[in-house]
Amino acid sequence: MQDATRDGRSTRSAVPRRLRDAGNACVTALRKVVWYFDSILGGQDYRRYVDHLARNHPGCEVPTEREYWRTRHADADNNPTNRCC
Repeated sequence: MQDATRDGRSTRSAVPRRLRDAGNACVTALRKVVWYFDSILGGQDYRRYVDHLARNHPGCEVPTEREYWRTRHADADNNPTNRCC
């Protein structure tokens, strides 16, 4: 028996297409999960800060990402506010 449906279309090409669609859906879901956790953990904060400096303080020196995080964590330790830990 050949690989064909009742209307005569082949089912062979449908299987790889379904696998490709499922793979694309998994990749999309994974990207959304990574974006979500990145947002919660502050992954976009440095980029937002650099944009803020460029927009509102064009003459200021832009710190490196490492300097930014070092300063941010030091400020959080020196000035504790409402936080979980």
